[in-house]
Amino acid sequence: MKAEGLLKTIIEGCRDAALIWRDEMRQTFKDEGVIIFFFLVPLVYPLLYSWIYNNEVVREVPVVVIDNSHSQMSREFIRKCNASPDVKVVCYADDIDEAKMLVGRNVAKAVYYIPTDFQSRIYRLQQSTVSVYCDMSLMLAYKAAYQTAVAVSQEMNSEIQVKLSGKYTKREEQIQAKPLDVGGGAIFSPAGGYGSFVLPAVLMLIIQQTLVLGIGLSAGTARETNRFQDLVPIQRHYHGTFRIVLGKSLCYLMIYILMGTWLTVIVPRLFHFPCLAHWQDLLAVMIPYTLACIFFGITVSCLVRYRENVMLLMVFVSVPLLFLSGASWPQSGIPGFWQGVSWLFPSTFGIRAYIRLNTMGGTLGDVLTEYHALWLHVLIYFVIACLVYRVQVDRARRHAENDE
Repeated sequence: MKAEGLLKTIIEGCRDAALIWRDEMRQTFKDEGVIIFFFLVPLVYPLLYSWIYNNEVVREVPVVVIDNSHSQMSREFIRKCNASPDVKVVCYADDIDEAKMLVGRNVAKAVYYIPTDFQSRIYRLQQSTVSVYCDMSLMLAYKAAYQTAVAVSQEMNSEIQVKLSGKYTKREEQIQAKPLDVGGGAIFSPAGGYGSFVLPAVLMLIIQQTLVLGIGLSAGTARETNRFQDLVPIQRHYHGTFRIVLGKSLCYLMIYILMGTWLTVIVPRLFHFPCLAHWQDLLAVMIPYTLACIFFGITVSCLVRYRENVMLLMVFVSVPLLFLSGASWPQSGIPGFWQGVSWLFPSTFGIRAYIRLNTMGGTLGDVLTEYHALWLHVLIYFVIACLVYRVQVDRARRHAENDE
């Protein structure tokens, strides 16, 4: 008898969850705002970001030159910088004030200052300098301008050393110029570019943010239209909030099976980002991450009274969450307090696991900490989501009794 009763309860639970899933799916496709966040944003934003950063690196950064030397060596330095793919000399200035004005007007992103005694000091076997002033508002432009100046100066240093060495063979000249030759390469970003570096983290963050925005928008709509009154007969008939949360979550999960596949599998391949993860490992991480984001979104929805509130809340924290994940700023450089704050969000562990799997070629064993943390998020936020809906149902019941 107990087994039959348990089986009957399970069947009723599955039926009730299916009915709630059906109703939630209808409401999702009726709400234009939810459709935008669940479908349009995940489809369009990744393409927009990927197209913007498709070149991976910044080329032909405009530079203004102050050449007070007017010598053969200063002209050679300028010519070699201008011949590099990363820098383009757009104009010359008479002094540093004029150069600053050009940078302020966005004509150039950096200034190369060559002093009057540039060549004469080298001829006297003294060290000469070239000053580089960069606009630090764009780190990629700063990197291109600075590294180009360094590379050209090293090349000219080698040529000067060869001339002074008095060696007789090419091999001797090479050893004199570079006694220790060091070669470097980007192991997880073949192009050494910005897109492969940061966009995988953005793709995972989009999953969390759009889920929370869509769920919160739906909850805000329910409060504005007083639709939570409908939960009273639903809760009485379905005997608890567990089935309500389960049915709603099933709706969101079915939608984001498609959106998650688009974001984490298709988009990286469309734009040739590193895709090194085995599908079994990627699936094992994406299941708890998606569930954690769903239950986290339901939890956040309790804070949403009006539709606009969730947009203000989640858009505000998007950039901080990207930094706190450790993708665009070293995790070791984040203060302990803010690392603790980052643990509250599924995106922190989801981004770290996805990058280590898909970009760095790791396996599930390499991300066990993040994997276990995601399942812990699933458990905690599921319990909180049930409590949140329980509070909503009780509040709706009191309002209904007062109206009667």
